[in-house]
Amino acid sequence: MSHLFDKEDVDVAWCAGCGNFGILKILKEVVEELGVKKNSLVIVSGIGQAAKTPYYIDANMFGVLHGRALPVATGITLGNENLCVVAEGGDGDMYGEGGNHFIHTIRRNPDIVHIVHNNMVYGLTKGQASPTSQRGFETKVQVKGVANEPFNPLAVALSLRAGFVSRVNIGDAAHAKEVLKEAFRHKGYALVDILQPCVVFNKVNTYKWFKDNSYMLDDSYDESDFDGAVKKSLETLPMPIGVLYKNRNERATFEETIIGRDAKPLHSVTHDMAKIKSLFESY
Repeated sequence: MSHLFDKEDVDVAWCAGCGNFGILKILKEVVEELGVKKNSLVIVSGIGQAAKTPYYIDANMFGVLHGRALPVATGITLGNENLCVVAEGGDGDMYGEGGNHFIHTIRRNPDIVHIVHNNMVYGLTKGQASPTSQRGFETKVQVKGVANEPFNPLAVALSLRAGFVSRVNIGDAAHAKEVLKEAFRHKGYALVDILQPCVVFNKVNTYKWFKDNSYMLDDSYDESDFDGAVKKSLETLPMPIGVLYKNRNERATFEETIIGRDAKPLHSVTHDMAKIKSLFESY
């Protein structure tokens, strides 16, 4: 099935069976079904297998240094809040190299969708433990198994009062797609942590493992209950799947706070070049 955002003649560098293919597919479907225009979609990514995603989509993209997608995405939406801005990368890229930006982006609350491909391993550099790798996970580097406590992105996001916090499993693509749509509709920062297997360098956290070690939040779950969401975020095995928290009283975005609700986007603001020249010459 072809999509509006399909890109012709691209050499996809992912391994057969990689969970990234499923994420790429639902992302293209979501933006098309939501009516996002090609010229208004901007996907920012860093370094890694997951970060290659925007290279395979016919839309605007910005490739940045390892772990630096979030501040660039924040700058883009600050410059033009009419754009649909996505920051995309892997668990290493976003929670490791970009961990500091992850924290402070949530504090700022820019209007962006943050998609994290979480396979619990570094795939591009061939199998080192990532921040989300489970204790005891053995790699070529961690030969005696991972000793560190796994990073919990959902609990961290909630501790900083993120307005939309979710986890999905690409093994259930239909559900993942619906949650991703909700994230795009949310005004402000929205985290979608997507469990997806690396079929070559992680033989533990497979499609079956993710299915066996997770459970779906049911209709009785109140996603507006912040305290309940915090408790759910601390559950590890099995992991809850779905929207853990959605703030129904959306707070002001970073753009509204900095620029003002009624001001023009920064990209459309004109400047008095004579005054600027005079200022420089005064020095």
